[in-house]
Amino acid sequence: MNSTIPVEHTDPVNAQILAISEDLIAGFQRYPFHLIAEKSGVPLETVIERIRAMVEAGIVRRVRQTLLSTKLAHGALVAWKVPEEKLNDAFDFMAKEDPFSGHVVIRSTDTEVSGSGYRLWTTLKVPVGESLDFHATALLRLTGATEYLLMPANGVFALGVGHTRRKILEPGDKADEPADMMTTTAVDLTDEEWEVLLALKEELTLDEICENPWDKRAQIAGVSLVRFCEVAETLNAKKVIGRFSTFLEHVKPSATGERVTRFNGLFHWAVPKGREEEAGGEVGRHFCMTHAYWREGGPQFGNVNVMGVVHGTEKPRVLEHKAAIDKHLAAVGIPVSYTNVFWGGRSEIKPSEISPKVYAEWHAKHAG
Repeated sequence: MNSTIPVEHTDPVNAQILAISEDLIAGFQRYPFHLIAEKSGVPLETVIERIRAMVEAGIVRRVRQTLLSTKLAHGALVAWKVPEEKLNDAFDFMAKEDPFSGHVVIRSTDTEVSGSGYRLWTTLKVPVGESLDFHATALLRLTGATEYLLMPANGVFALGVGHTRRKILEPGDKADEPADMMTTTAVDLTDEEWEVLLALKEELTLDEICENPWDKRAQIAGVSLVRFCEVAETLNAKKVIGRFSTFLEHVKPSATGERVTRFNGLFHWAVPKGREEEAGGEVGRHFCMTHAYWREGGPQFGNVNVMGVVHGTEKPRVLEHKAAIDKHLAAVGIPVSYTNVFWGGRSEIKPSEISPKVYAEWHAKHAG
């Protein structure tokens, strides 16, 4: 790597690029880096050079085409009860040995509440037709966890990252309209669509951070580049393609000690039954939310049904964002019977595997 190229996310040119490349390149794009250059106002050659340098330095941990896997797999947020002495080992297993667990986070609360005993939180996805319970039960056996609670998403109101953009937000900054709810109904794909999808979703190598990133992927899928792009656009139309994204390393500090974020809060709200979509739309319209969902937490979590995540470098600032959302919900007449914040500690974030073949192989390996 050329050591003269600035790599910190705070460098003005890098920040300009990241403000676009983190989460503003929607869907499948034939030339994603051209679009980042166009939207950021940074020349294409500089965009490619800077993103490559940030990947090499570990500032950007991956560059990839994301999928809306809520449409491709059964998924849930999972809260796990694990004996304290087994907590870190269970974390390691979920993070390193289970490709179907995505975000793996040890969480805590500021005060003892009914759900405080659930310290390990993961996202879990299994291929369509497979059972989340079956997989979670296998993980219980393999990790020594004693209990789990599955919380599938009934609706999605916010799904993005954009840490660079969100740093300058004021509490209460929000869209003019409530967020629309995305559904989680699974779609059927042809064999060819699966081949293209599985080739498309893997993170880009350094060599593929270039003007034409999909050339090798078409070869992997066994189709021409023209056909690859046609199928990818069909997948786009089926709403299974997310965004093209550069993912910042937002958990660990950089070589110079800089951090993208220090705190992430999982916010819980319990709103009246029948008003989940309305409340989720009001929460999801706030720009600080990286994720917002309608999920049912049950009595263990105060019957929470709206959840979301906010990241920040200062804990009081994260709580200010929460207070602004609470105030907004009250202002629009949505009562909240319970609310809480589960703070993220040790965490590992990786894309969840969705391949039926990999799933079958994993369970064969870990059977009994």
